[in-house]
Amino acid sequence: MAIFLVAHGAWSAGWAWRKMHAPMRAAGHDLHTPTYTGLGERGHLANASIDLAVHIQDVLAVLEHEDLHDVVLLGHSYGGMVATGVADRAHARIAQLIYLDAFVPRDGQSLFDLQPAAMREAMRVRARASGDGWRIPPNPMPPDTPAADRAWAEPRRLPQPIQTFETPLRLTSHMPPPPRSYIYCRRCGPDDLFRQFADRARSEAGWRCFEIDASHNPHITAPEVLTALLDAIAAGAIGDASAAAT
Repeated sequence: MAIFLVAHGAWSAGWAWRKMHAPMRAAGHDLHTPTYTGLGERGHLANASIDLAVHIQDVLAVLEHEDLHDVVLLGHSYGGMVATGVADRAHARIAQLIYLDAFVPRDGQSLFDLQPAAMREAMRVRARASGDGWRIPPNPMPPDTPAADRAWAEPRRLPQPIQTFETPLRLTSHMPPPPRSYIYCRRCGPDDLFRQFADRARSEAGWRCFEIDASHNPHITAPEVLTALLDAIAAGAIGDASAAAT
């Protein structure tokens, strides 16, 4: 059994991982899916001061209060920013770090630093137009998301505090990162933000890189396929950068 702890994506929350609990439990794993401050069931706590550091602390608190050790930390999308900070601050508790179609920041980088300037400015415009200047309305879900999943997910997706995208990540540990894996979702949209990180994982030591035949939210659209891949990665059963899940 592995203990998985999810750092979820922007506009999302723990609820988005609902389909993963049964297959992960059947595979023998313990899956924790906490929600960040200001999103999901914690949306009533949203305010303009919430930044990346708050979300990192949210996940650190789960590690500490649940007394979790030997954790497989999984960061999805924006959650890659959060997971990188958590792994830096709680190195002794993390056995593996998995990025799922996620941002992989270096010290001093914000999420906005990892986006094209036009995309960054478009988000700021949306925040000013319909988010009181401090909240970014949700991005559209991938076009291949089934209608039933859209009907379930879209009403639950909440605006993202803009400071979480603007805050630079500050790494404080001098320890090397834990073993890292990158899962690239092959059914990418026209603005493919994540191939750059898959390419980085293929070129740097200390990484394994995998691909999955799914769009950006496989925990919603392909939970069984994602479970099988996570199970194999956690067990060390696959280790080739060209490996793919179909």
